[in-house]
Amino acid sequence: MTIVAERTVVDQDFARLIGPYRRELYAHCYRMLGSAHDAEDLVQETYLRAWKGLDRFEGRSSLRTWLHRIATTACLTALEKRGRRPLPTGLGGPTDHPEGDLVDSPEVPWLEPMPDRSGSAADDPGTVVATRESVRLALIAALQYLPVKQRAVLLLREVLRFSAAEVAGILDTTVPAVNSLLQRARARLDEVLPEEESVPEPSAEQRELLDGYVTAFENYDIAALTALFTAEAAFEMPPFATWVRGPEHIARLVAAQCPAQRPGDLALVPTVANGQPAFGMYLRDEHGVHRAFGIHVLTLSEDGIAHCSVFFDTGLFPLFGLDPVLGR
Repeated sequence: MTIVAERTVVDQDFARLIGPYRRELYAHCYRMLGSAHDAEDLVQETYLRAWKGLDRFEGRSSLRTWLHRIATTACLTALEKRGRRPLPTGLGGPTDHPEGDLVDSPEVPWLEPMPDRSGSAADDPGTVVATRESVRLALIAALQYLPVKQRAVLLLREVLRFSAAEVAGILDTTVPAVNSLLQRARARLDEVLPEEESVPEPSAEQRELLDGYVTAFENYDIAALTALFTAEAAFEMPPFATWVRGPEHIARLVAAQCPAQRPGDLALVPTVANGQPAFGMYLRDEHGVHRAFGIHVLTLSEDGIAHCSVFFDTGLFPLFGLDPVLGR
């Protein structure tokens, strides 16, 4: 066998070994970093480090544990020079004057939504639900408040279900230190995490509500749109720090700030982000072409839409498999 052929076999074996862990590693890096783009980069870095070090893997831990050790170390290194990634609702109170100038803060490293990678229909339903719960937008935003070591321990212990001993090995620390970090992380998370217990599949009524959301936006029917929100609903639009609460303020914000002027100016394409209903929004330009404009991520309750985050970052569209121009 030639050297080239031997290398090909090694590469194929490596891809076969680590392929089943890609979704899990991506979700872990996303939870740690709060950025879909950065998570992609860190998974690639994890794979490169694993490929280079595969001959040194002695099997004293499982392959899964070894890969998560590499990924977590890479995330901790990346986070040394970065602050937390917030959402506008985590930076200050809502405005009472949505007609005013929006506070544009492009310098803030905003939290990003994560495209749905929960798996195929063949995956265990319980695993899919657990994955959806562990990437919901409110949780990812709350995790940003935790010191990075606490964040890592919480995710490794309570999401990925590693033992305290395994986590100690991953982080090069002791079991008592892991238990202490976990206790502090739980306490802090209880302080900052909103009471959003689950992200279930939308009910028939909620699917009808989502259809109404699309119709209202595409018809530019502000009254119909805001009727879909709960009394305490929040509406935020990173990279703008300005956000509002309540249907009346949402109506005023959309009327004053949305560049759409007539029915047909906006088009929404359904997708899934963070296990939640989402839409890619397209805005019609002066040539009649609908171009990528923003991604809506919705949090639903029994009473309607409880939270809407609109991410005005067209660089997210490729991650969600959405075309930059509608209909091409």
